[in-house]
This record gives sequence, structure tokens and C-alpha cells, in this order.
Amino acid sequence: MKGRTRVNHPPEAALPADNRPLVAPIHQTVKFAFENLEETMRAYRGEREGYYYTRRANPTTRQLEKLLAELQGRDDCVAFGSGMAAVAGCLLSLTRAGEHVLCFVETYTPSRQLIQGLLGRFGVEHTMLSVEDDAGIERVLAERPTRLVWFESPTNPVTRIADIGRITRAAHAHGALTLLDNTFAGFHNHGQYGIDIYVHSLTKYASGHGDVMGGAIIARDELIRGIRRDAVLLGALLDPHAAFLVMRGMKTYYLRHEAQAASAARIAGFLAGHAAVASVNYPGLPGHPRHALAREQMHDFGSIVTFNLEGGLEAARVFADTLEFFAITPSLGSVESLVMPAQLLRPRGLTKEQAAISGITDGTVRLSIGIEDCDDLIADLDAALSRVSEA
Repeated sequence: MKGRTRVNHPPEAALPADNRPLVAPIHQTVKFAFENLEETMRAYRGEREGYYYTRRANPTTRQLEKLLAELQGRDDCVAFGSGMAAVAGCLLSLTRAGEHVLCFVETYTPSRQLIQGLLGRFGVEHTMLSVEDDAGIERVLAERPTRLVWFESPTNPVTRIADIGRITRAAHAHGALTLLDNTFAGFHNHGQYGIDIYVHSLTKYASGHGDVMGGAIIARDELIRGIRRDAVLLGALLDPHAAFLVMRGMKTYYLRHEAQAASAARIAGFLAGHAAVASVNYPGLPGHPRHALAREQMHDFGSIVTFNLEGGLEAARVFADTLEFFAITPSLGSVESLVMPAQLLRPRGLTKEQAAISGITDGTVRLSIGIEDCDDLIADLDAALSRVSEA
């Protein structure tokens, strides 16, 4: 064999059957081959196990999908190239023109905009309430046939808590599917409820290191089959190298989440006692309006602490600019602590009444707590709040 041929058909370095790598390799390939056309066609028709084309499936990505489905307590998972790709893939696959979606003012802004805008252009209608409006939720579901109830708990950014059991029972009683964006709570929370579909941004806690994007939809088999079919056509599935990085991040998921939640609880308590802070939104505080419900539903209270400064927009600016260990940047759940002041949190696409319901004010600040030493973080926050008080 001449060199020009050999470099494109290199010799294999196959592992013996009883010799496996401790860390699964990245299957960084677009195409997979079988020994002959008959087996290729069997795989193409789904009559045998195997892989054909990475846009359809890849072993590295498939390992991640199986892990996430097991952690959330459901049959299967589809991994996407970003959290919003998962949101879009789910909404486009599950809704049709003329159907109705119930969503909430507290919904993550890009998700809400997709429901309001893209789905609206395709003839899907929606109603938007507050996720705490239990009576309103039940009324809408009773009055109007609904395809999907889309909600979060805790919500972004003010950490409101949905009554998951009540919403799920009401939705199912009227034939609606329930979808929970479970990114804030994580894979170890809320699996005990009868949620039909879970969505996660893998960019956050799953990756954990702020260096890779991804999303996931987790559900029972019959729902996943349709979602996967549409996702393959859309070309939205996660790249195997990104899947490998998320898998690496998942090895420390529980360690990170426990440390971050513990620090967040301490920081929320510190902020609640500071004179420059008007109020703190953290489900772990006894003063949170739905603290008892959060305690019933969750194993921990998460690592997001949102609070309101007395001085409004200018106070939020001074506070964010003074911090040393908190980067002013979007996203959350990474090992670094992050801050988003009111200037970056203001709701878009809402009426004045809806914006008021959202709970976001000129003094709202969202903290994502990382894994730094908690004493250092509290000292940093204290110095920034002192600067706010001086200003």
C-alpha cells in the first residue's frame, strides 16, 4: 500500500475485549461504517444497533444522554448544541398551529420570546400568568384546551417556586403536557414528580466550567422518539467533543452543587442582614414566600441568590463594578462566581403590568455562587455593599 493511501486508511489499534479505557474516548467522527451494505441498510432502517452518521447519533453523545436520563429518572434524553436549541427543539416538535401553550411571566426571557414570537408566527397561541398564580393556572386549564404547560422552578432570576405537584395534577387532568425547565434545580431535584418533559441547559451546572455549551430534553420514550426525529432534521444535536466535555464536568456535578448550595445559603443569610439590602430572594431563607414548598420539593435550595438594593440602578452599578471575585457576565452554575445587576436583568417583551409581576426592580442583582472560599466571597460582597452605602 502506498503512502498516499495508507494515511487515509491507517492501521487500527484495537483494544482487546477485556481491556477498556477508564475514561471513554471521544468518537470524533462524522461517519461510521459497517462491513457490508446489508448491515449498513439494517442499521439505517433501525433494525440493528450501531451508528451511521453523527448528526443522527454518536456513541460519545449517547453515553451522556443515557447518564442524564438516569439521573433525572426518565427513559431517555436528547442532547442539543445549546440550552436554547433544546428549548426550540422541544417547542417545535411538540406544538402545532392552533394549539395553546400556558407559560409564565417568570419564564427565562429567550424561552418566553420564542413562545411569543416564533411559535406565534406559526399559529401557536399562548397565555402568560405568574407561576405563583395557582388559581389562575387551574382556571386557564379548565377553560381552554392546552397542549403544553411550560414552567421553571426556581425561576430565573428571582427564584420563585412553582407548586409542581399542583401544576402537574391540573395539567394532566385537562390533557396537557407539563414541561419543567429544571436548569436551576438540577438533575438531582424534582424527578419524583409526574413531569412529562424536563429541559436543562448543560452550559450551566452539567458542564460547570463555563467552557462548553449544550442542552438536553429528558422524557419518556414515546416523546423522545418524536423529538429526536425532528432534532435530527434540524441538525441540532450536540457535537461529540462538547459531549465529552460535559461528561467530564458531570464527574464533579454533585461535589460542585453541594459546595455551591452551601455557600449560597451562607451568603443569602449575610445579605438578609445587611442595611444596604432591601430584600433577598433565596428559597432557603425562612422568609422566602414559598420556603416551605421549596423545602418539600427540593433536596437543596440551589446556588442562585437574588436580592434588591435600596439604591436602584446606580447602586446596582456601583455594587457590580466594585466586586473583585464576581464577574459581570451572563449564565450561571460555573465554578466562578458571577453577578448580573439590574441593567442586565430587565425583562424584555413584557407589558408594564407583567414587568411589575416579574419581581425585577431597578435594584435587583443576581448572584451565581461558585466554588471559591465562602469567607472570601462574603468579604468581597461586604466591601461592595459598603461602597454602595458610601455612594
